[in-house]
Amino acid sequence: MKELIINKLHTLEKEYSIKILHACETGSRAWGFPSPDSDYDVRMIYVHDLEWYLSIGKKKDTLNFPIDEHELDITGWELKKSLGLMHKSNASLFERLRSPIVYISDPNFRKDMIGFSNKCFSPIATMHHYLSLGKSSWEECRDGAEVKLKRYFYAIRAAVCCKWVLERNEIPHIVMREMFSILSDELVKKLDRLIELKSTKSESYMYVRDVEIDDFIVSTIESSEAVASDLKSGNSDIASMEKYFSGLIINYHDDSRFKG
Repeated sequence: MKELIINKLHTLEKEYSIKILHACETGSRAWGFPSPDSDYDVRMIYVHDLEWYLSIGKKKDTLNFPIDEHELDITGWELKKSLGLMHKSNASLFERLRSPIVYISDPNFRKDMIGFSNKCFSPIATMHHYLSLGKSSWEECRDGAEVKLKRYFYAIRAAVCCKWVLERNEIPHIVMREMFSILSDELVKKLDRLIELKSTKSESYMYVRDVEIDDFIVSTIESSEAVASDLKSGNSDIASMEKYFSGLIINYHDDSRFKG
C-alpha cells in the first residue's frame, strides 16, 4: 500500500506542477489505533512552480481529492498557507510534521518545520483545538450506552492531548500511546485493551461505554476548560518564517529536481 500511495503522490506532482515537501499519514493509523478498514488519510505540504508565486491574483492554496477505490483520502496545503498556520500554532499541522508514517519528505524541511513549530507552540491555541475536538466527540458519545468505538477514541485521544498540554506544557504526541505516562496504570491497561480490540473491528463497530474511561474524558474536559483561557500564547517569529519561505521557494526552483 505504501508503494501505491507514493506512486499516487508522484503522479499528483506531475499533474499539478507541484513539488511535495512532506507527505504523511494522519488519522487513526498515525494515532496508533487503526481498524482493519480505516481509510488512509494522506496529508501533504507542497510548493507550486515559480509562475504560481509571481502572479498577483489570489490562488487556491489547498488540494483536495475524493476518496478513491483504495480508500485513499489525500489533501494538501501549499507552503505559504502551511507557514501561516504554523504562525497560528495549528495543531493539525504540528501532528503532520510528527507523523510516524511518512511517504515523501525532505528531511531538512521537516527538521526546519518542527523547529518552527516548537517556537510557535501556543498552549492556549493547542488546548482550544483539542478541547473543541473532545467536546464535539463526547457530545456524540454521551447519550447512548453503546457508541461507535471510532468516535469514542476521538474523544479519548482529545482528552489525553488536553491533559498533556496541561501537565507537560508541550506539543502533544501524535501517537496516543506516547502520552500514556501521564495516565493511571489502570486506565492505560483499559486503553491498551481497547486499542487491541479496535485493531480487529470495523469502523462501524459499536462498543459499550466504560465508566472509568467516561469519567476520564469528562473530568479532563472540565479541568482543561476551566484553565484554558489562562494558558500562554505562542512566540512565533514571523520575520524568520518569511525569510525561510522566500529562501525555500528560490532553492526549490533552482533545483532541477522540481523540473522533473
